[in-house]
Amino acid sequence: MPLRASGESGAPRTLGLIAGMGELPGAVASGAKKMGYRVVAIALQPPADESLKPVADDFHKINIGRFGGLINLLKKLSITEAVMAGKVPKRLLYANKTNLVPDLKAVKLLFSLKDRSDDTIMKAVVGELEKNGVRLHKTTAFIKDLLAPEGVMTRRKPSRAEMQDIEFGWGIAKKIGRLDIGQTVVIKDQAVMAVEAMEGTDEAVRRGGALAGKDAVVVKVSKPQQDMRFDVPVVGSGTLSAMKSSGARVLAVEAGKCIIIDRENFIKEADRAGIAVAGIKK
Repeated sequence: MPLRASGESGAPRTLGLIAGMGELPGAVASGAKKMGYRVVAIALQPPADESLKPVADDFHKINIGRFGGLINLLKKLSITEAVMAGKVPKRLLYANKTNLVPDLKAVKLLFSLKDRSDDTIMKAVVGELEKNGVRLHKTTAFIKDLLAPEGVMTRRKPSRAEMQDIEFGWGIAKKIGRLDIGQTVVIKDQAVMAVEAMEGTDEAVRRGGALAGKDAVVVKVSKPQQDMRFDVPVVGSGTLSAMKSSGARVLAVEAGKCIIIDRENFIKEADRAGIAVAGIKK
C-alpha cells in the first residue's frame, strides 16, 4: 500500500528519521519531504553528524548507546512512524568504547541476543521500537528513484571476462549475505580478493583492490533474507573513491535492491574514471 504523508485532517504526518552516517539519511529526508512528510531527524552520535539540520524540519541528537533514551525521545515527540537510514559501524561495539554510553535498555537488549550478527541486532531493535508504538518503514519507500536500474549505466561496458567475474562473484556475495557476513565481494580472474565483513563496503574495496593490483570487479547484492527496513545495500561517492584509488574497474549491483546515492552524478563520475557500472537482476 502506498504511503500517505497526510493524516485524516490533511496535516502532514511526522516521520522520525533515525540517522547514522553517510549520504543516505539526507537523501531519505529529501525524499520524505517531497512526499509531504514533516521530517524529524534524530542523529545517532557517534557516528552521525549535524549535516541533516538544514534538510530536516526538526533535529535532535542522541548517544548511540542510549536506546531507552531514543525510545523516550520518540514518545516525547509523538512519533509513531520512523525510518532508519545511514551506516552505524558495528566496530563501535568493540572499539572507542569511551564514546558509547549504554543505558539500561541497551544493555538488556545486547544481553538478550542469541548472537551479535547484524540481522540479530537490528531485528531486536525493530522489535523493541514496534513494541513501543513506532512503526518502521522500508528505507526504499522514500528513495525509489535511487534504486539501481537493470542494465549497464555507464559508457563503458564490462568485458566478457569481467562479466564472468560478476557471475562468479554474485553467487559468493549471495552466500555471505545468507550467512549475514556482508554484501560485497571483490573479484579478479574468478578469484576472491576480499569479502566484506565489519569494515564496510568501501574498506573492503580498498583491501581487495590492493590485493588485485588493478582491474578488480566489485559485486554488491542484497542478502537473500534482506529486510528493507535496515541495512539496505548502498553505494555512493565513497565507493567510487575507493574503486578509483585501488584501480577497480567494474561495479555490479543488484538492480531494484541497491541504492545509488546521487545516481546521475555517480554515473558521470564513473564515466570520467573509466569505471563500468551495471545493475544485475537474477
